[in-house]
Amino acid sequence: MRPIRAIAVAVSWLTVLPIPRRFTDAPPDRQVGGRVIAAVPVVGALLAVVAALAAWGLSATAAPSALIGVLVVAVLGLLTRGMHLDGLADTADGLGCYGPPERVAAVMRSGTVGPFGVATLVVVAALEIVGFGTLTTQSRWWELGLAIGTARVAAVVACRWSQRPAHPNGFGALVVGTQRTSIALWTVTAVAVAALIGGYGRTGYASGAPDGGSLLRAAITVVVMLAFTWGFTRHCGRRMGGLSGDVLGAVIELGTAIMLVGLML
Repeated sequence: MRPIRAIAVAVSWLTVLPIPRRFTDAPPDRQVGGRVIAAVPVVGALLAVVAALAAWGLSATAAPSALIGVLVVAVLGLLTRGMHLDGLADTADGLGCYGPPERVAAVMRSGTVGPFGVATLVVVAALEIVGFGTLTTQSRWWELGLAIGTARVAAVVACRWSQRPAHPNGFGALVVGTQRTSIALWTVTAVAVAALIGGYGRTGYASGAPDGGSLLRAAITVVVMLAFTWGFTRHCGRRMGGLSGDVLGAVIELGTAIMLVGLML
């Protein structure tokens, strides 16, 4: 599968954006799944542009920062069909229950949202709302997009070679355990882009000169987010007997929240 086609399939799988069928008619096997996951950060960059433009447009109104944050979260939820939020809630409910991996799988597949899922959604959504609203009021569009784009690298890390899918079918079976070289490539890229964008910080945008402290903070935030993803997915793999597509959605939402908190500090 050529890279452009892999990106097209990734966009069709992970967003509501229309893609011509001739670009997405590849059979859903692990080879295709691996190429699609490797292209997920590109989809993240696309979503980052849309969200940053939405925030920029809303900043021209009299809307308070909290409302802008809510609307940006809503835009991302609509563009991704709410899949990542659903995965976050299911993952939280699964980790919050007692019992063996079979019990965790049953809870995650129940189709209902329990107390752990609701609480996790509220906390993560609140962090994202405050983060997007704060970066918008400070006109830090590049950093707003950075949080969204780099969080998608977490999905690549989650699908690393040492993990295995929790079920023999479903999205996890197509993608988990397929990534190796792409992890290093996207990690280096994410840290470099974070240093470049974050180096200007809230003061650098006004002065036009990069700030060393902001540069270091942005790069460290990416490293912390990816390290959390590694540890979190390792725990999920042990607790669930492997990873599912829900966990991938969870690490994307958690990664976005971590990035926003780090950029606001």
